[in-house]
Amino acid sequence: MATQTQPASAPGSVVNDFSITVSTVNGTGSQTSNLTIQRAIFKMGIPVSGKNIFPSNIQGLPTWYTLRVSKDGWLARREEHEIVIAMNPATIKDDIEDVMPGGVLFYADHLKLPIQRDDIVMYPMPVKKLSRESDAPKGLRDYVANMVYVGVLAEIIGIELDKIYAALEFHFKGKESPITLNYNVIKAAAEWAKENLEKKDPYRLEPMDATKGYIMADGNTAAALGALYGGVQFVGWYPITPASSLVETMNQYIPKLRKDPKTGKNTVVVIQAEDELAAVGMTIGAGWAGLRSMTSTSGAGISLMSEFIGLAYYAEVPIVIWDVQRGSPSTGLPTRTMQGDITQVAFISQGDTDSIMLFPKDAQEAFEFGWRAFDYAERLQTPIFVMSDLDIGQNQWMVKPFEYPDEPMDRGKVLWEEDLERWEKEGKEWGRYLDVDGDGIPYRTVIGNKHPKAAYFTRGTGHDEFARYSEDPEVWTRVLKRIKKKYETARDILPKPILEGMEGAPFGIIAFGSSHPAVQEARHYLKEEKGIATDYLRLRAYPFSQEVRDFIANHEKVYVVEMNRDGQMRQLLQLEVPEMADRLVSVAKGDGLPLTARWIMNTILEKEEE
Repeated sequence: MATQTQPASAPGSVVNDFSITVSTVNGTGSQTSNLTIQRAIFKMGIPVSGKNIFPSNIQGLPTWYTLRVSKDGWLARREEHEIVIAMNPATIKDDIEDVMPGGVLFYADHLKLPIQRDDIVMYPMPVKKLSRESDAPKGLRDYVANMVYVGVLAEIIGIELDKIYAALEFHFKGKESPITLNYNVIKAAAEWAKENLEKKDPYRLEPMDATKGYIMADGNTAAALGALYGGVQFVGWYPITPASSLVETMNQYIPKLRKDPKTGKNTVVVIQAEDELAAVGMTIGAGWAGLRSMTSTSGAGISLMSEFIGLAYYAEVPIVIWDVQRGSPSTGLPTRTMQGDITQVAFISQGDTDSIMLFPKDAQEAFEFGWRAFDYAERLQTPIFVMSDLDIGQNQWMVKPFEYPDEPMDRGKVLWEEDLERWEKEGKEWGRYLDVDGDGIPYRTVIGNKHPKAAYFTRGTGHDEFARYSEDPEVWTRVLKRIKKKYETARDILPKPILEGMEGAPFGIIAFGSSHPAVQEARHYLKEEKGIATDYLRLRAYPFSQEVRDFIANHEKVYVVEMNRDGQMRQLLQLEVPEMADRLVSVAKGDGLPLTARWIMNTILEKEEE
């Protein structure tokens, strides 16, 4: 492998603090190149994040991948483009215009430049020439062509080639042939740039030690691993963007992580159903039988599942549903991110229902909630929704390594033969929907219990505490009130919000999920540039705990930041604290892109002046 000598930074250099945007065509294999750049920068010890903006068709339309390099560790998307790599003739004009003054444009030299700019540096790249000269078969040249910009960029801004090689090893799982093929193109491009290009821009990378103790992972992979370590036994699913890779990844890991060493059989069953309704129906059946069961989908799939979800709620069957949210309503923006399913899920299904939601902020919490969700579902005997989104699910995140569950599984109130025998001796009578402990949560039996009184008939129609059919208005009301009590019990069981305070803060901020990195950065700018301190509460679960009510009560104004049009989380908070509803101010944007810190800060400042 070739190595580069890293010269000292010249005066005026911008080191480890800029964005790189790659403009290509969907379906040309650019994802491999972009992830290679990202992982190589990460291996140099430099904090980096990536956002993939791609179309919902298979190939042919424009796609952009933005890398955020931040020596200070900020991982949110930025709207500024210091470095742009242009490989798409259809977008070349917009790509040139997007470069910040003083920035850099790398472009394939066969593209015709429709405009010129004197305030940016422009580097041509012999993409076609170097791809033709490579050892790649003719059918692969369009794919390895993307490795040309990897090599040119590496030489100009200082990405270490040995780190690129290590990134290729990771991506191709150690397979020598594709590693060598792609690396040779990268090395040739870097050598060409060294001989033919004079560096005129200020942007540089220098090794740091800021990624030690971190890994790179996407949220769907993290969720799959969390579920496997959490004891999932059944998965019913139907493919849908952007949730498909969650179960696809699970299928890859099941033979490695969940194979019985004695029988050689997998201990997880995954069934692809004919549609979303069938998928959740299978999941409910498995949950009723006593298996830890789950499904994954997105908002459109949730809509189709709603009737069966109501059954699981009323019959009190524990299941886990991963909602990897995307742009909606309707088919909407399948390959864009949003937090737009909040009120849909909160009030899903007909009649009086209450949903429980978990809000992971990144891949690390996706792993944690991947196993904790089963504990909550079985303890509360109800569906648990994990509200991820495309940004969390499909983008790479720099996170702490996943921690193996450090507590035993909580199977909830399950009665076995000896339990029922003891109850009989103590004169207790068991009813499937009887509240014995006063917390609204009944005891259940599952398949395999051979006690003659273990059986019960599950139905979605009216029933009493002993699972007997009933249309009695008093019984109906009593059972629904008891189920509601479980929802209140959940407030003290679910993950508590995370609070971060600053002395003298005039207002508070509430956010959740993938909005968190942008909020953190926005708070920093408000403090450093405007002298405004802020208090911050990050929601991790719904229904809300007492801490959320207290936070609102302690602030005259609270900005609720979220990625949707109508401020859906703010609506739920206003329902929670109607007497303080006017304190809650919506900071919402639902354009399909991850929020930026500058937008959050500027929007809050504008609302402060109103």
